[in-house]
Amino acid sequence: MSYENILLKKEDKLSIITINRPESLNALNAKTIQEISTALDELNSDNSCRVIILTGSGEKSFVAGADIKEFSDFRQEKAEELARNGQNTLFNKIENMSKPVIAAVNGFALGGGLELAMACHIRYASDNARLGLPEVTLGLIPGYGGTQRLPKLVGKGIANEMIFSAKMIPAQKAKEIGLVNEVYSIEELLTKTKELANTIANNSPMAISKAINAVNLSDTEKGFETEIKYFGELFEMEDKKEGVTAFLEKRKPNF
Repeated sequence: MSYENILLKKEDKLSIITINRPESLNALNAKTIQEISTALDELNSDNSCRVIILTGSGEKSFVAGADIKEFSDFRQEKAEELARNGQNTLFNKIENMSKPVIAAVNGFALGGGLELAMACHIRYASDNARLGLPEVTLGLIPGYGGTQRLPKLVGKGIANEMIFSAKMIPAQKAKEIGLVNEVYSIEELLTKTKELANTIANNSPMAISKAINAVNLSDTEKGFETEIKYFGELFEMEDKKEGVTAFLEKRKPNF
């Protein structure tokens, strides 16, 4: 289908979703959130797609935040509905996708933009990236999962500092604290992200799907038991048979 605010490109086993609102530094509005969600549904049901890359158009901004004009006059009920719908429609969906989603953070990732990147399974950033949660400067707090995901990635103390101070941090600092995995030049970012995506795409999609679910439960009481359950279930699946057979035959598996 055609989209107004995003670009969708499929390359062999990879698919790239590019948020394309350069006039507003790719700010998230309701339509953009819905379009990304719809594209993810399309890709999740496409067996040829193994890994998804999410990025922004241009070199200045991944996503500079939510579109404040869209909710500036909201009252409590509509504001709660906005946050709940956004989390359920997109942010939680990304985190629980059966296929890995990698954020290629090119430039500003602020507010809802950083929350979007944090919902992804892996984050690579350009060296000009700036990341932060500035909501308290508006008299608000993050509403798309920022207060929940940031402490899990960087620890409560650093998360508190970032949220309370609203300071932006540079890409290298984000790597040091574990907020992003790697930092590359803006020219290299997408190439390096694709290299990782292709490496992942050659591994067992069934095992990766189970791994995503297990890792998402790593801070809950169900985590260890879920790992045991999935480990056993995979022994009954074709990917395990192919992987083990290929190992014993000293060849690459064909998943």
